[in-house]
Amino acid sequence: MIRIHVLGAAGGVTGSCYIVETSKAHVMVDFGQFQGPDARGGSNLVMPPDIDRLSAVVLTHAHLDHSGRLPILCKNGYKGDIFATSASSDLTDAVLADAAGIQEQDAASENRRRERAGLEPIPPLFTRADAECIKTRTKDCPFYKPVQVADGVSILYREAGHILGAASIEMTVTDGGITKVIVFSGDIGPHHVPILRDPDPPEKADLVFLESTYGDREHPPMQPSLDQFIKIIRDTIFNKQRVLIPAFAIGRTQLILYYLGQAVREGKLQADIPVYLDSPAAMRATMVYRKHGELYDTEASKLARSGTFEQDLKKFRIIESPAESRALNESWDPCVIIAGSGMCEGGRIVHHIRHNIWRRGTSLILVGYMGEGTMGRRLAQGAKQVYIFNDPIIVRANVHKVDGFSAHAGRAELIEWMSKLATGKPRVVLTHGDNGPRASLAQGLLERYGLKAELPMRGDVLTVA
Repeated sequence: MIRIHVLGAAGGVTGSCYIVETSKAHVMVDFGQFQGPDARGGSNLVMPPDIDRLSAVVLTHAHLDHSGRLPILCKNGYKGDIFATSASSDLTDAVLADAAGIQEQDAASENRRRERAGLEPIPPLFTRADAECIKTRTKDCPFYKPVQVADGVSILYREAGHILGAASIEMTVTDGGITKVIVFSGDIGPHHVPILRDPDPPEKADLVFLESTYGDREHPPMQPSLDQFIKIIRDTIFNKQRVLIPAFAIGRTQLILYYLGQAVREGKLQADIPVYLDSPAAMRATMVYRKHGELYDTEASKLARSGTFEQDLKKFRIIESPAESRALNESWDPCVIIAGSGMCEGGRIVHHIRHNIWRRGTSLILVGYMGEGTMGRRLAQGAKQVYIFNDPIIVRANVHKVDGFSAHAGRAELIEWMSKLATGKPRVVLTHGDNGPRASLAQGLLERYGLKAELPMRGDVLTVA
C-alpha cells in the first residue's frame, strides 16, 4: 500500500511538501517555506516525523516555497540525498544563500528590539552555514532519464516551463507487487514565454497532483501587459521620478531583464535610463541562467549565441552590498530599481518602498502573484497606508498591477496540461492553490474530462491501493 502525506501547499500556495510512503521507502517531494499568513504559528519549524526514515528528497524547482526548508531539514538530522535537475541545484544554492543572509539580518534586527524590551533573543530560521550544507546533499539529475531515488521508487523529470530547471515529476512506485505512476506537476509555466521551452506534461499516470495557483482565472495577453509595463517606466522617468519593481529572484527578474533589453533594442526605452538590479540572489540566478543555455527555447538560444544577452546585461547596474543599496535612497534621481522579495515581504525592496512610496510620482509595478496577507497584496488592493518596521508609511505612489508576467499557467492552460493524462482517467488531486482557485479548476476538469478532483488540506493522508 502506498500512502501520500500532504504536508503543505494545500488550501494555500506556500510550503509545498509531500511524503510518498511505502513499506520500503519514504520519499519527500519538495520542502518549501510557508510564507505570509501560512507562516504563522511556527509552521516553518514543524518537521516531518521520523526524519531518519526519509529515504530521499526530490525537488521540483528552486523557488523558496518549494526548497526553503531544506536547510532546516538537514539541520534537524536528515542525511540522505536531495535530487534535483542541474539548473535547479545551482539556483537552489543561490536562493538559499540569499534567504539565509536575510534570515540572519532580520533575526539580528529583531533581537536588538527584543533586548531593549528585556526579551530573550530568537535564532534565525536557518543560517548561511545551514544553507551551505545543502550542496553536499544534492544529486543532479538529467531531464527525461529515469533515476532510482529509493528502493522501489524511480523518478523522471519533465520540463515544466516555470523557471529554469523547473520540472514535473513522473514517479514510478512499486510496493507489494503493485506498481503505480504518480505525477507531481510542480509549478507549471505558461506557453510562449521567452527564454524557456513550453511545459511538457506526462501522458500516463494513476494519480496526479496538479498545481492550481491560477485555477480560477486567465492571465491577460502578454503584449498589452508588456506595453503597459514599458509605458509606466517611460512616463515615470520622463517625469523625473522612480520606478520600483518587486521581483522574485528566479524567473521573474530574468524575464524583466529580457523585456527591458528588448525594449531598449527596439527603441521603446532610452538606453541611458539607470536600471539597478538590487538583489544579489537575482544576480546569482541570472548567472545560472547564462550557464544553462541548453534549456533555452529557440529564440533565446539565438540571442545567447549572438552575444545579445551579454550586451544587455552590461547596461544594467548591479548593486552588491547593503551600503550600495542604502545609497540608492540617499538621492532622488530618476531610475528603475528591481529588487526582492517579489511579494514585498522582505529583502531590499522593503527598504526602497519605505523610502519612496510616500512620494507622489513614484511608480510601484507589481508583476507577480501577491499572496494573501502580504504587503504586496495590500498594496495591490489599494492600501493607503502600510506598516514597515512598525512605522506607518502613507502610500502616495502610483501602484500598478501588471498581470501578464506570471510564471504560472492560467486556468485554460492547466486544464489543457491534463489533456493526455485525462485519457487514462487518473485520480486527480489539486494542491498549490487557494481554495477558490482549486474549486474553480476542479469544476473545469469535471466539465472537460469528467474527472472529479480531490481537494486535500494540510495533514491529509491519501492511500493508493
